[in-house]
Amino acid sequence: MSMKKWTDEELASTRDKLDAWNSRHSSSGWGPKLWLLTAFLGAFAISTGFAFIFFDGVTALSIILMVLGSVTCFSWYKSEKQRKDNITFLAEINKEIDHRRKRTEPKSKTKNNEDTKIDKKTENESSQ
Repeated sequence: MSMKKWTDEELASTRDKLDAWNSRHSSSGWGPKLWLLTAFLGAFAISTGFAFIFFDGVTALSIILMVLGSVTCFSWYKSEKQRKDNITFLAEINKEIDHRRKRTEPKSKTKNNEDTKIDKKTENESSQ
């Protein structure tokens, strides 16, 4: 997805929404830890289902455990992938906004900085 065609308002709006989402999810202390615990419980359910099949044979309980564990692990995987994608996308948006800001700054500002460097250099030479 190329952000070069986006307007500044679209970029700012998307950045604000992603910043709000990021701050909301990063500020919650127990949310990510409980979600990780849920993923581990899903993996435990899958392994328990396999163990029940090994010891008791194929039963409805073991199949339900494996299916629910698989769904839980898959949802955790998708949410982590989405979180990482959102953080990467936020970084790309910030990079594009910074690039546009640097591009639109007046070039005379840099020229003035070079002139002041030259003036300081000549002052130092004349004072010696």
